[in-house]
Formats: sequence, structure tokens, C-alpha cells
Amino acid sequence: MAQLTAIVAGSTGLIGSYLVDVLQEDKRYGEVILLNRSAKIFNSNKVREILVNFDELENTEVKANIDVAFCCLGTTMKKAGSKEAFYKVDFTYCLEFAKFAKSNGAKRFILVSSLGADAKSSNFYLKVKGQIEEAIEQLGFESFYAIMRPSMLLGDRKESRLGEAVGKAVMTTFDFLLVGPFKKYRAIHGKKVAAAIAKAGANNFDGKVIFESDKIAVY
Repeated sequence: MAQLTAIVAGSTGLIGSYLVDVLQEDKRYGEVILLNRSAKIFNSNKVREILVNFDELENTEVKANIDVAFCCLGTTMKKAGSKEAFYKVDFTYCLEFAKFAKSNGAKRFILVSSLGADAKSSNFYLKVKGQIEEAIEQLGFESFYAIMRPSMLLGDRKESRLGEAVGKAVMTTFDFLLVGPFKKYRAIHGKKVAAAIAKAGANNFDGKVIFESDKIAVY
């Protein structure tokens, strides 16, 4: 079986950085192309980094035919500073990346979204997540479009988030109480999400596939 060529947007975030680690070791993937805004150092001949301006993504050349695209782009309201800035990253940049990947041959697309994503939600964060899920679906990827909806993420972040740290402590302490239909609310490690993303990208599905957090945990 021929090795896959993958492209990743958002490789410097929590899930994205774990995903790059997984893809470097996964023999199903031959070349891993990263679209980054600033340069990183990777000790792998499989990884090729392209510095981009996501506002001008259409001017970027990848010089490869992409098989699968992984979108790990995302920010927080606090980091973005405004609803408009948040929307630009979590909707506009994600959609432009999806269009870019498709135009460069990608037949499979995997989006990291959020548990509770709903385009009709009264919560702005979840509403935008739902909107981008629907917008990318309309692009019609030939093979499949997979949506990952993890719950609270565990792992090492570059920036400190006090509220999130408290939430993680509570969630990990009482995870055992979340059973049955509530299992999807259990905290999940970014490494596990990354492993599931890489596995999904190398498998064959048909149409749209949604992985909620409990499904990600056992995939």
C-alpha cells in the first residue's frame, strides 16, 4: 500500500503537536507537510514545513498531491481577544485551509472540533464550532470528512490556563462517575486524540463520520 501524504494546519497547538509526533512514527504516512506561521525544528526527514500567512493561503504552493488533511487550528476567546478574532481563526482560517487542501488533491479531511458543537447553540464558541463543521461538509470531500469532538483536553500546553487547570483536576477526580451516555464528557488526553486522528486519516470511511470523545477514547 502506498504511503499517504498528509498536510496539517495547527501543528503548534496541543493536539496538533501530538499529531505531528504520531505521524512521524506512523509508517502509513510518507510525507507530512506542516503549514505554520513561524518556524519550528523537526528531527524527521518525513516532515516538511511551509511558512504561511493564513490570510493569503491561496498564494502558497505545496508542490505535492495531498491525500489527507488534518485541521487542528483553534484558539480561545481569551487568547483571541474578541469574537471577531476568534471567528477568524476557528471559522475563516479552518474553511480556507479546507478549500486549499481540496484544491491540492485531498480526498479526506479531518477537523478537530469540540464536544457540544452546534451551529444553533446560544454559546458563541460552540456555535462557531458547529458552523465550521457544516461549512466544510458543504465542500464535498471525495472520500470522507471526519469530525473529532473531544471533551476537556489533558496534556502539556505552552500557555497556562488557570481555569482549565482547575477544571482538569475536577474532571480527572470524578471521571469514574461519568458512565453510560455521560462517558463522552470524560477528560481525554491530547495524545489519544492525536492517535485517533492519525488512524482515522489512514482508514477508509464513506461520507461524514463524527467521533465524539467517548468514541475517540476507544478508537
